[in-house]
Amino acid sequence: MIMVTGATGTVGREVVRLLVARGAEAGAVTRDPAARGFTDGARLIVGDPSRPQSLAPALDGVEALLLSPRAVDGASAQVLDLAAERGVRRVVVLSAVTVEYGGGYRRFAEEFERVETAARACGLQWTFLRCADFAANALAWAPQIRATGLARGVYGDAASSPVHQRDIAEIAVRALLDPDHAGCAYAITGPQSLTQHDRARLIGEAVGRKVAFEEVSPAVLRRALLAQGLPEDVPDRLIGYAAACLAAPGPTTDTVARLLGRPARTFATWAAEHAAAFRS
Repeated sequence: MIMVTGATGTVGREVVRLLVARGAEAGAVTRDPAARGFTDGARLIVGDPSRPQSLAPALDGVEALLLSPRAVDGASAQVLDLAAERGVRRVVVLSAVTVEYGGGYRRFAEEFERVETAARACGLQWTFLRCADFAANALAWAPQIRATGLARGVYGDAASSPVHQRDIAEIAVRALLDPDHAGCAYAITGPQSLTQHDRARLIGEAVGRKVAFEEVSPAVLRRALLAQGLPEDVPDRLIGYAAACLAAPGPTTDTVARLLGRPARTFATWAAEHAAAFRS
């Protein structure tokens, strides 16, 4: 079986779906015993990844683990050690491109560095997926675009290459199923460097109306994101990385094309798929 932590998240849900489509046994970890919306055929594993012992019984027979550091909330080392004790062979870690390329507040890159260090030390075969900012982060704009036709954020000229969650998930599935990816660290980005203005324009094209980007101060953005109910660390992650990408654009890699044999999905593709979220 393949165990997926963060199975309700942007990437984890896609990983579960793809594993089931390939005929693999997928165990989707959730804290909610009444969780709904998982792909038919997935096994629901009820447990709290931030309390690793709650997962111990389900780890028997697990061959590979997708580790989402955000899902385990600081308990990555304990989860990894427990997985090794229970006979898990491989771990695929959702990490961040800032580990390799820098950018953003240093403390966030250090969190991922500590997880990678723990993965190297635990005895499992490891693969690191160092992801750029997700295209799906733009969903934070959805309420304001629906209401006003504006996307408000910081540093409109900050440029990075947002990555589609399905590209990350497809690479994750390959690494979970194929030991040939052991010992590899992949920097995964989208195919095109885009400013905040570019992203707003592309969302507008997807929904058939003009969407403009309006630059606001970091303090204003922080209040708006927290008012939407986002976790307290999210504003600093977004603001810090945007500031870094204003000074120097984030990286653009060919990892998706090399590993999957096709071009990475564009932000325009993502926007078209999620257009309904931005329509009033």
